[in-house]
Amino acid sequence: MDQFLAVLTAISSFIWGPFLLIPLLLLTGLYLTIRLRGIQFRVLGHAFWLAFIKRSEKGDVPGDVSHYQALATALAATIGVGNIAGVATAIGIGGPGALFWMWMTGLVGMATKYSEALLGVKYRVTDAKGEQSGGPMYYLTNGVGGTLGRTLGIAFAIFGAVASFGIGNMVQANTAAHQLQDTWGISPTLSGLVLAIGTAVVIIGGIKSIGRFAAGVVPVMIVLYIISNVAVLVVFADRLPDAITLIFTDAFSGSAAAGGFLGSSIILAVQMGVARGIFSNESGLGTGAIAAAAAKTDKPVRQAMVSMTQTFLDTLVMVTFTALAIIVTGAWTQEGLKGAPMTAWALEQGLGGGWGIYTVTIGVLVYAFTTILGWSYYGERCMERLMGRVAVMPYRLIFSVVVFVGAVTSLEVVWTFSDIANGLMALPNLIGLLLLSGVVVKETRDYMSRKNWKTED
Repeated sequence: MDQFLAVLTAISSFIWGPFLLIPLLLLTGLYLTIRLRGIQFRVLGHAFWLAFIKRSEKGDVPGDVSHYQALATALAATIGVGNIAGVATAIGIGGPGALFWMWMTGLVGMATKYSEALLGVKYRVTDAKGEQSGGPMYYLTNGVGGTLGRTLGIAFAIFGAVASFGIGNMVQANTAAHQLQDTWGISPTLSGLVLAIGTAVVIIGGIKSIGRFAAGVVPVMIVLYIISNVAVLVVFADRLPDAITLIFTDAFSGSAAAGGFLGSSIILAVQMGVARGIFSNESGLGTGAIAAAAAKTDKPVRQAMVSMTQTFLDTLVMVTFTALAIIVTGAWTQEGLKGAPMTAWALEQGLGGGWGIYTVTIGVLVYAFTTILGWSYYGERCMERLMGRVAVMPYRLIFSVVVFVGAVTSLEVVWTFSDIANGLMALPNLIGLLLLSGVVVKETRDYMSRKNWKTED
């Protein structure tokens, strides 16, 4: 088993290392940003208006959920334990400068997310039950076309289905169950059982049920978590200017990191920042396009604008608050702290009374559960692409059972295998985005050439 894990770790390190996926993800986002003339900066305000004020389109348009519900589903899947533990890991290893590179990843990733969502809606299909099904497995097959497109589409669907059981299911359940055990002594068996039943109750109803649940829960969990971090920043307000300065200087110079690590170089800051930024917002993985394809709309550009706000909220808002709390309290310099305990320690410095660990525990539980729900839909659509509508209900039932398995099982191999599956999802998707970038540009120009595109129903 140790040899097998070592092989998996080597494969994962190569895929997510500085010579393959990380530069490809970052450069693809930069390329799309340039081709779309910085669309994430030009229309961000309008995108938020569509997402949170307008929320849905008038009239009888194809789709299963509103703009907002599709966005909430994507947020449910991406705002997870990575926003608590992943950020702490990045700063603990890469230093405060890692946050700067997370920001850069998020900013260019918005263009990537925009492109994925546009293609997801444009090339979606109607399944046997009348629901919309889309994502890379369809825009690769139908957009790129030919043998290459079909091969890439099937490859994405296979790796997406595998990843849904790993990073989207077992890893989340395991993290939540062990956090509950550490904080309140709750048995992983009990936690796993409750999580599995809760998952089944929501996902059996499909995307409409998931969308309704996410639309109600996601805003609450975001606001409460931000309030907790703001409280810490208020207490340590005098340290905030120095913390912000440190983020920028450390991004280009490197600094000492916690955990006995003697020196954190600029390369490590870049690698950790980009890797954790991508892990957090999933821009480039293609998953956001699956949720976007379910939206009620006949205008792909509209949902694309809504979808890119997910990357902004995840990385430029949620990640930033967590990172700032860690930096101003000095949690990143504390010996022996890493992952979620580092974040908990930081929050405790501002909240006191044990509220730091309680906030992190509740956050991990809620974030893990909503991530499970979002990824269940991603995996379901991938399975449908591979085996047809007949596979959907068995998938939902098996997925719910696997939640329990994940909660009570040691997952070191699953973690590593999930990283590999995620990387292998991203590769065909990024190829497709580059090949179809002309389609994205044309759709965007055609839509925005209309004088009343910001006001039409």
